[in-house]
Amino acid sequence: MDLNAFWVLIEASSAEGSDRDVRREWLAAALAGLPPSEVVEFAVRLDELRRRVDTWALWQAAAVIHGGSCGTDSFFYFQPWLVGLGRVVFEEVAVDPDALAEVPEVRVLAACGGMHAWSSAQWPEWEGLGYVAAEVVGEGALPPGLLSDPAPAGVPWDFADPAEIAARVPRLGSLFGEVA
Repeated sequence: MDLNAFWVLIEASSAEGSDRDVRREWLAAALAGLPPSEVVEFAVRLDELRRRVDTWALWQAAAVIHGGSCGTDSFFYFQPWLVGLGRVVFEEVAVDPDALAEVPEVRVLAACGGMHAWSSAQWPEWEGLGYVAAEVVGEGALPPGLLSDPAPAGVPWDFADPAEIAARVPRLGSLFGEVA
């Protein structure tokens, strides 16, 4: 499965609605109809995309969205959520994490007034996408070395520092009230 075929499946799953469990079930059914090697390639493509956004810059953007605190698990599940937003959004955010400020789903989160007001359906995470290939072919069929925790590239900085937020993700910082 090449990257284009991967994105076709991800974007077709969004036609099933916004419920991540429904999308995961649709993906599992679609993958079950493919040869096991294609399902493994689906997992590899997802891993490649996650590695592209496994950066300190995106982690800071996720932390701003999460009200200043985004732990390892939250960031790890944020990555497939970003993939689930589709290819165009993913590519924009991979280049510029601050582009998240223009994503409708993120703007809705900001309008809620904080993560304590988010519904479970609104949380920016899609843990299940990371497991769908293993559900279809079994964990043992997947290649070793797939990303299992964040291992961000780049240099970390203080995510709570308003000056760093203003310098690195100013639109997100403004949207979430982290910078003036």
